[in-house]
Amino acid sequence: MDVFEKIKEFKIIPVAIINNVNDAIPLGKALIEAGLPVIEVTFRTEAAAESIKKLTKELPNLFVGAGTVLKVDQVKKAVEAGAQFIVTPGFNPKVVDYCVEQNIPIIPGLNTPTMVEWALDRGVKVVKFFPANLSGGPKMLRSLAGPYPDMRFMPTGGINNDSLNKYLELPNVIACGGSWIVRKELISEGKFEEIKKLIKEAISRTEHNMV
Repeated sequence: MDVFEKIKEFKIIPVAIINNVNDAIPLGKALIEAGLPVIEVTFRTEAAAESIKKLTKELPNLFVGAGTVLKVDQVKKAVEAGAQFIVTPGFNPKVVDYCVEQNIPIIPGLNTPTMVEWALDRGVKVVKFFPANLSGGPKMLRSLAGPYPDMRFMPTGGINNDSLNKYLELPNVIACGGSWIVRKELISEGKFEEIKKLIKEAISRTEHNMV
């Protein structure tokens, strides 16, 4: 099973900001115990690369990716640490081209038809639709399905339990990314039981989705 098929199976990709490396393993265990063994660790803090390294080494059953990747150097650090996929907030040609050339699974961010064509031109078939709620939400994704039937999207940004299935019911959506189930304050305060509860609530919403 390739990376994108695994992401499709998860349906929800927790997007986490980890400020303290010591929080990485408790968070990873919470995800596994709650039934969602996947995480996108964002490169918004100095702890990102080391957190990815700890998670991939100590929790081999956890599927780990790197998010908010802005530079090729960050791609290299993420992959060296063990990241299995790369997610970017925007479409940086240098980053995308490097990942494509190196066969590194990448989900670049975009929110316009022009950017979709940039991705298609590079052979990229899965992209991040960001910021989802401010870029037209499900209605925009339905519109993009017409001219770009082969493109698949991972909407991220402003998604929560109430809007989750509105995205997942779309045939061109493989999963939704979001931080609402792994909020940074819950991580930094060590509230991992609450995180597990939020994850289970989100999963229960997707169980009724037949896509």
